Amino acid sequence: MGKVITLGEIMLRFSTSQGTRLAQSDTLAVHYGGGEANVAISLANYGHEASFVSKVPDNALGEAVKKHLQRYHVGTEFLLFGGERLGTYYLESGIGQRAASVVYDRAHSSFAEMTSIDWSEEELFKDVDIFHVSGITPALSSSWQTLTLELIKAAKKHGCKVSFDINYRGKLWTQKEAGRVLKTLLPYVDYCSAGYLDAIHLLGITPQPNEELPYYYKKIQELYPNISVFYSTKREVISASDNQLIGTLWMDQTYYQSATQEIVPIVDRVGGGDAFCGGILHGLLNQEEPQKMIEFATATSALKHTVHGDCNQFSEEEVNSFLAAGSGKIIR
Repeated sequence: MGKVITLGEIMLRFSTSQGTRLAQSDTLAVHYGGGEANVAISLANYGHEASFVSKVPDNALGEAVKKHLQRYHVGTEFLLFGGERLGTYYLESGIGQRAASVVYDRAHSSFAEMTSIDWSEEELFKDVDIFHVSGITPALSSSWQTLTLELIKAAKKHGCKVSFDINYRGKLWTQKEAGRVLKTLLPYVDYCSAGYLDAIHLLGITPQPNEELPYYYKKIQELYPNISVFYSTKREVISASDNQLIGTLWMDQTYYQSATQEIVPIVDRVGGGDAFCGGILHGLLNQEEPQKMIEFATATSALKHTVHGDCNQFSEEEVNSFLAAGSGKIIR
């Protein structure tokens, strides 16, 4: 098993019930989550030593974050306490032809307001195999654009593989700003979650109507030959409650694609991409065969869609049982 640290912001999420608009809701479900924290939880579920690096307020909400992470056996030794507030967001759940929508309330959060690296690099990266971060973190502030690059460079200096999920959020920054920052970060990345839209709109690769995803992976790799693995999902949205999901992987100059996972009805789509990322990193840490890796990652993403909350709640054994039994069959 491997040792992984993930860095990012964790937030308090308020969700409506399906069929209720946010403006008309008088009851909201509460969950804690964030992309990098969700990846750490997945990896801890699979038996890896995973720790989450962040900052939360020194109050009951910050303590609740710590307990949430510890519940899933994620290390909290690098969780700092201080600052003014925990970032929040509001999710209006989609159903049928109406998509889900998000309202952020995360400005001036404890993590977003950080302006310096308040951890010891030697302690942070000691014996770590993978350092995982996403594009959400540098989108939070100009300070985090600088700090993210500094931490990635420090991870490389200490012999860590760097995993980066582009995870573009249009509500946090523009494509132009994201593209500029990505071009400073990607030269230090080993494993990258990216799709063809990222290649076109963020990395400036000219679209080719007759080309498929492997073409864009090759073009990104020509720009950044240091990146050895690319991965992403292809999703066909029948409705907000009915999706078809395929996982894709580019590794050793070869393209791999999973079987299609039919996800209907969707209980909660949030965190599906993080579960997929956790599945890929699990396979890389265990040096699994690429086809096995992509099937596992796609299955764990499909399973995440069946539970409420941001994080994947399934073990390696449960994911493998799901794959063996087939979707929807009783596991006896």
